[in-house]
Amino acid sequence: MGGFFGAVSRRDAISDVFFGTDYHSHLGTRRGGMAAWDPEIGLQRDIHNIENSPFRTKFEHIYDDMKGTSAIGCISDYDPQPLLIRSHLGTYAVCIIGVVTNAQAIIRDYLSRTGDHFDAMTGGAVNSTELVAALINQKSDFVEGIRFAQEKIVGTASILILRDDGSIIAARDKLGRLPVVLGKCAFAMEKLGYEKDRELGPGEIVSVTPDGTEQLAAPGKKMRICSFLWTYYGYPNSSYEGVNVETMRYRNGEIMAENDREAGNAEGVDYVSGVPDSGTPHAIGYANRSHIPFARPFIKYTPTWSRSFMPTRQNERNKVAKMKQIPVTELIKDKNLLFVDDSIVRGTQLRETVEFLYDNGAESVHMRSACPPIMYACKYLNFSRSNSEMELIARRTIMELEGEEGFEHIDEYSDGRTERGRRLRTYIAEKLNFSSLEFQTLEGVVRAIGLPECDLCTYCWNGKE
Repeated sequence: MGGFFGAVSRRDAISDVFFGTDYHSHLGTRRGGMAAWDPEIGLQRDIHNIENSPFRTKFEHIYDDMKGTSAIGCISDYDPQPLLIRSHLGTYAVCIIGVVTNAQAIIRDYLSRTGDHFDAMTGGAVNSTELVAALINQKSDFVEGIRFAQEKIVGTASILILRDDGSIIAARDKLGRLPVVLGKCAFAMEKLGYEKDRELGPGEIVSVTPDGTEQLAAPGKKMRICSFLWTYYGYPNSSYEGVNVETMRYRNGEIMAENDREAGNAEGVDYVSGVPDSGTPHAIGYANRSHIPFARPFIKYTPTWSRSFMPTRQNERNKVAKMKQIPVTELIKDKNLLFVDDSIVRGTQLRETVEFLYDNGAESVHMRSACPPIMYACKYLNFSRSNSEMELIARRTIMELEGEEGFEHIDEYSDGRTERGRRLRTYIAEKLNFSSLEFQTLEGVVRAIGLPECDLCTYCWNGKE
């Protein structure tokens, strides 16, 4: 996934951008970087690998290595960034959030037309940030270049540019799948004492200087903001389009509890629990509405490994996830437990979690997903991106139940009220050793968010663009 942060000031901005970027660490695990502009030094840049250590430990000497009144920082799952670019537009630092799905087609077209070149990474891949910069540089100014890049890109690209005059240009992606916030309403900004300004609209481009903000391009009318911002990867106290993440998750859990009550599901449960961390607020909402006590039957040990998906290899992720689970035996032994997870993507870690609970004496373990079955690998962001859609447990289940013909009936498999939907849930529950399994409905997620469905991206659930 990833996140970026920038600041323009009349004083040194390094501290704000260091801490502001660090607050985005929950969004990315591979690279961290910062760039700064100083009137005497000009542009500077520093990038580090953060796969096995937190951002702050790799940048603890940044106050000695870098200074400037303007700076940007980025946490990335993939490409090293920000990059320093020199072109006819000047010298600038740039970072992006999103994914360029049609990168190979853009590269072939660019090379065939210009005869130019790209720096190649291991395996011949091209850094997506450099690719976006190459598109921007084909036009006569930044606004025209950003618009051109976003039209060419299949996927998503929100862009942050630090110019060689100290100003910052920020552009939200064309359909607003990701938020770009000016002011304090993002978590990192609140903690650093910034005052709220506003969120950029879809495709909006602004310039930020110490004197204020200037709109360079007006927002578009069509928005498809990612629903998973609220369900999974948004930070709890962040608000997007006026909707707070934590309160949405409470509402979502309440709706799930209502659905279970109407269907007569999971009766006799002793405790409702969350699969920490992002499943926990959904579980709190479920417990509040169902009046079943909320408890934490196991605790995550996080000082060493704060996130179970931090290692890049799946077998290491699974091992770390298992190592982190510390049981509270009194809340597990002979108990009927209901867990709420933010989503069920591949199911690998959940299987081990359930085995861990049974090994510690659980009587039964019911599972609830805070979102519908994931049927499509995301092609707009890095979330739920897979080498093959068959890595998704819902897709694999359909194939095993019905073969490729089943993919003609994905809507039915998503709906727990249909025969196919019930079969999918029963099959996954048996495979992962759940006593029962239910998914939140698409209608329930939309209701919990509270925005019009036409403004939300729900592609990974229903394939609608």
